[in-house]
Amino acid sequence: MDVTVKEKITAAGVLTSQRKPFLALVGRRKQTLCKMSLDSRARKVFAAAVEAVQPDTVVRQSIERKEDSVIIDGHKFTLKHNLHLVGFGKAVLGMAAEAERIMGDHLVKGVISVPHGIQQTLQQHGKDHLLLKENSRIKVMEGAKHNLPDTDAQKAAEEIAQLASELTEKDLLLVLISGGGSALLPAPIPPISLQEKFDVTRKLAAAGATIQELNTVRRALSLLKGGGLAHCAYPAQVVSLILSDVIGDPLDLIASGPTVRSEVWPEEVLSVLERYKLHSVPASVKDVLARLSPRGEENKDETNKAEHVRNVVIGSNSVALKCAGRCVRELGFRPVVLSPGVCGDVRSVSRLYGLLARFACSREEPPPEIAAEVLRLGPEVGVESWDLCRTMQVLGEGRTEGWGATCLLAGGEPTVELTGKGRGGRNQELALRVGLELRGLDLPPKGPVFLSGGTDGQDGPTEAAGAITDGGLYEEAQTQGLDINSFLTNNDSFTFFTRLSSGQRLLTPGLTCTNVMDVHMLLIPPIPINI
Repeated sequence: MDVTVKEKITAAGVLTSQRKPFLALVGRRKQTLCKMSLDSRARKVFAAAVEAVQPDTVVRQSIERKEDSVIIDGHKFTLKHNLHLVGFGKAVLGMAAEAERIMGDHLVKGVISVPHGIQQTLQQHGKDHLLLKENSRIKVMEGAKHNLPDTDAQKAAEEIAQLASELTEKDLLLVLISGGGSALLPAPIPPISLQEKFDVTRKLAAAGATIQELNTVRRALSLLKGGGLAHCAYPAQVVSLILSDVIGDPLDLIASGPTVRSEVWPEEVLSVLERYKLHSVPASVKDVLARLSPRGEENKDETNKAEHVRNVVIGSNSVALKCAGRCVRELGFRPVVLSPGVCGDVRSVSRLYGLLARFACSREEPPPEIAAEVLRLGPEVGVESWDLCRTMQVLGEGRTEGWGATCLLAGGEPTVELTGKGRGGRNQELALRVGLELRGLDLPPKGPVFLSGGTDGQDGPTEAAGAITDGGLYEEAQTQGLDINSFLTNNDSFTFFTRLSSGQRLLTPGLTCTNVMDVHMLLIPPIPINI
């Protein structure tokens, strides 16, 4: 497979280098008139990506109101003062405010579970449009301090369950879900206490359990996760609108899938506990597992229940990248989206972006070793060979056909191996490492610029969302007496970018009110080629 792919890329390169491209003969396409620097354009594109996934925006675009009915995901639902609403997640307050505005007095009642202090924070930042009106029919319950389940969040979960369980076949339940929803909807099966459930999942996470394994255990010990909320609401029609913060948008993983039916077998849970040597679990947990049966086995009409649930992802990293692409075109760049699911260690991810930058910026035919290493890195960073080949083809055509500037867009959630105790986050560390990879390439405006930013506006425990970098980073740091490698060893990227040129490279959008993971951007200016 790899050999064939490399041959195709090489063949394409040979073909394009053996003839003078048409655009090179008639002159390069005139770029959109824009006096903004590459740095400013990168920031503008990032802002457009964040704006596309604002909680009120995604709800407004997903619900079409027509008199006494609404159309969601192509399906029509009749409104007869029969609408109820529940929600849980960091972005749910703004989603609920917009949903109530659209639905009007057809909304009977609502309960949402949101982070502690969120209403005050939104008020302080002038985000009143994301707050409920004074006469709202939706009850707001704050909890989950520090993003951890607590008794306040548990009370909210109990009220949500109570509302859902009182519905009839004539009712419509609108469920709003966003990142952070799992901690805001804790409902352990009695007699398990909230602390006991938290301790079990915490020990599993510390032992290295995967997110899939953690969710298997969470679902087994919860009344509402793993389809439990939809189960409570039956026979009402359930429609979930989901703002995804998980790679690939897997419905069962986002907030642990409260409206997604799943079968959890006792043997499966016990296997996870055994795998990570959790032998001393509380007696209450053993009791629940001993009488656990899959929800699908409890009723013969479970298939009918599934048909009463519709889950719709209305905001995601892909949505953000699509809007970023439109903004990029307006700024005179041709966009190419690599993948919305970039993951893996930041060292591998930074190497990938460095290689793609060199591939795109080469004035000669790039050496085949670059393409070969890009393809080798694919599995490490969660990107398919096909997407890498497609991206290199576009970058190669941009270089040889002379159409001008290109912007590589990607998203996801890379990981950082902690080796120090500094302040930073995955986006700032990625930008720092990419800056090293770009060393030796031309400086802007003739050379590339890279941006990495978290759409939630906060990268790790810092005030920044990320940073912007280019090929001049290393020399700039050296001139100012900053040793990049020591900052990297201490995972201290925020301190580095704060000290470097008075923090000018930091990306600080402030409170964004949303989260669809990270946005990566590589702006590549027109490259003079040797024909």
